[in-house]
Amino acid sequence: MPSSETAAALHYWISVSLVPGIGPARYRALLSAFGLPGNILAASRSQLERVVSADMAAAILANDRRESIERTLAWAAQPNHHVLTLADTTYPPQLLEIADPPPLLFVIGNVDLLSKPGLGVVGSRNASPQGEANAQQFSTAFSLAGLSIISGLALGIDAAAHRGGLSGPGSTIAVMGTGPDSLYPKRNLSLAAEIAQRGALVTEFPLGTVPLSGNFPRRNRLISGLSRGVLVVEAALASGSLITARQAADQGREVFAIPGSIHSPMSRGCHALIKQGAKLADSAQDVLEELGMTLASNLSDPNKLGMENNLIQHMGYDAVDLTTLATRAHLTPEAVSAMLLQLELEGKVASLPGGRYQRLA
Repeated sequence: MPSSETAAALHYWISVSLVPGIGPARYRALLSAFGLPGNILAASRSQLERVVSADMAAAILANDRRESIERTLAWAAQPNHHVLTLADTTYPPQLLEIADPPPLLFVIGNVDLLSKPGLGVVGSRNASPQGEANAQQFSTAFSLAGLSIISGLALGIDAAAHRGGLSGPGSTIAVMGTGPDSLYPKRNLSLAAEIAQRGALVTEFPLGTVPLSGNFPRRNRLISGLSRGVLVVEAALASGSLITARQAADQGREVFAIPGSIHSPMSRGCHALIKQGAKLADSAQDVLEELGMTLASNLSDPNKLGMENNLIQHMGYDAVDLTTLATRAHLTPEAVSAMLLQLELEGKVASLPGGRYQRLA
């Protein structure tokens, strides 16, 4: 909740941001010319017209935004809600490196996550079951290694990536293409609620912004901008995920792609990226090594290590399903599932078709 002094300054930041058609570029041009937003609002029309058009200058001086400003300040006063400006020390420093950082960010959740190391994980809304499984497993490994998983809250790969991020300490950040009061898609409302509690929802769009097709490609630059790199899991040749990958490359971020079947349309985007220089990733370790990181290890937890060794012993060398393995090891299916994921990431176990697993020599 902002203090009265902070709220007064925030009032000016919000007021300028609500000018119709202002956009990040014009807003920053005005800041360069006049300094803080209060100075912009105090400038004369002739002074403003040296930087923006006559129509824009008139819109800035119009006094018709009070209701929207008050509504935004009331939103910011709620617990777990934050409005970050370019002048805030908590504004994510990696966004200051990109060409067009947004002057304001609306955040629900853990605002500190935005300044920690993160990895973008994106892909098709119409993902295959294997693609979603890859996105979740890779993201779990990255989160266990301490990376925040950054994605766009869409169906398919994005949602799977967020779920994987929530499985580890790195957690997850969802970059939205709507206002903070308009979650989309509705099928991900429960996921968004969990992210708000354990991760962060972030958007540059003001309250009341409904889903518009043009806003989603625009938000993609923030997914890559907040990230050290971007991993594309599945994508068609016309996928918006390729826009994110191109923006990541333009921003100097690493770009990774998971290869797939040559017969799958959902693999063609990834294969095109690899041809263009993206790094092929067939394991989470491939990505982490490029970023100078390693997979999380259980060696510091003797109890967990002992349980996993016990589970491997009960597997034998023949393929076995999860339920049978849980019965043999006298563990819950949930506990066995979590351990199998870690063992698979460590290369000790392989998952097979039909929900079966096999110990590797």
